[in-house]
Amino acid sequence: MAGSIPVDIERDERSTPNPSAIVKMHTLHSEIWLPQPLRELFPFFADAYNLESLTPPWVKFNVLTPAPIEMRKGVLIDYRLKIHGFPVRWQSEITAWDPPHRFVDEQRRGPYRVWIHEHRFEEREGGTQMTDHVRYAVPGGAVINALFVRRDVERIWAYRSARLAELFGERRIEVPLLAQGGM
Repeated sequence: MAGSIPVDIERDERSTPNPSAIVKMHTLHSEIWLPQPLRELFPFFADAYNLESLTPPWVKFNVLTPAPIEMRKGVLIDYRLKIHGFPVRWQSEITAWDPPHRFVDEQRRGPYRVWIHEHRFEEREGGTQMTDHVRYAVPGGAVINALFVRRDVERIWAYRSARLAELFGERRIEVPLLAQGGM
């Protein structure tokens, strides 16, 4: 079981999600090695409903889009969740789909100003190295991120890593250090 939080969050990146706004972007990077071969592991992540089993129960996360969801570039997926008890709707779009090596989901509607999550899968040492790279921005900027969001994201990612270890028999987790400085 993972004892550390497998995330690295930085705050110095600037991005322009639309021409009228410059927002402070934060970055999360996580890697985990799982003993299953890529061809067996990727189908789990290709099923959007499995996200429910990787999300902590306190988030009360549910996929709303009717099954089956045909994963492909351009597909929209709707979710319902709670953030600190407040109900939130989230919609993501799959903006890149390259099975079994990579896919990207981007928030189209939800709690973040920007959320871009790249999932990468690579065969390594008889198993699969899974890498998550998330770029996000929050309403309220660095202050809200430091007070609320960063901590929530870290807890969610720690839960996710522990669940992956339970489901797939994780052997080791590579844990980058958390970035410091005003997040």
